[in-house]
Amino acid sequence: MRVVLAEDLFLLRDGLTRTLQEHGCEVVAAVDNHPALVRALREERPDVAVIDVRLPPGFTDEGLRAALDARRERPGLPVLILSQYVDQLYAQELLAGGEGAVGYLLKDRVTHTAQFVNAVRTVAAGGTVLDPQVVARLLARGEARGNTAPLTPREHEVLRLMAEGRSNAAIAHTLHVSESAVAKHTASIFAKLRIEPSADDNRRVLAVLAHLRR
Repeated sequence: MRVVLAEDLFLLRDGLTRTLQEHGCEVVAAVDNHPALVRALREERPDVAVIDVRLPPGFTDEGLRAALDARRERPGLPVLILSQYVDQLYAQELLAGGEGAVGYLLKDRVTHTAQFVNAVRTVAAGGTVLDPQVVARLLARGEARGNTAPLTPREHEVLRLMAEGRSNAAIAHTLHVSESAVAKHTASIFAKLRIEPSADDNRRVLAVLAHLRR
């Protein structure tokens, strides 16, 4: 798996590079600024890009903008965004296309090697990875407007886990229920939110989040 990495802090960039290499990834470019990232994404055509939201020269949202531009040029390019904190706007912009193969992870999570590497692999495979804190913010925003009011407490739990990219089996294990029970809760959630179910779990998650962002 070929990876482009963009992170301005040398120690973190070096640590992430070593971690990815130790887990069988080829880091084809590890850059520390926006112009270098744009070049790397165009020239290297990676399998996945791991990008810090804020990069030199402006330290605002250069990384995110580069990622969005790259996905417009190359639809479906897998991108995992790293951020210091939860920003609803950034998360919403990343999810807006609805294609999947995206992730938004807080930097605190990258210290957990297995979690970080799994997130990169999930996104590279077309999945969706959202930090639990991001999910909580998006869902809370939706609940404040009444979008998820019809859901039962158990359905809220299932929805949160779905939005984190969990499979039905993983949700069942977490909640200590059967997979058939999770399937029933999922069907009920889609019916109440008026979202057409899909066989693609990642698109299903994005559809739920898109509904909650309205």
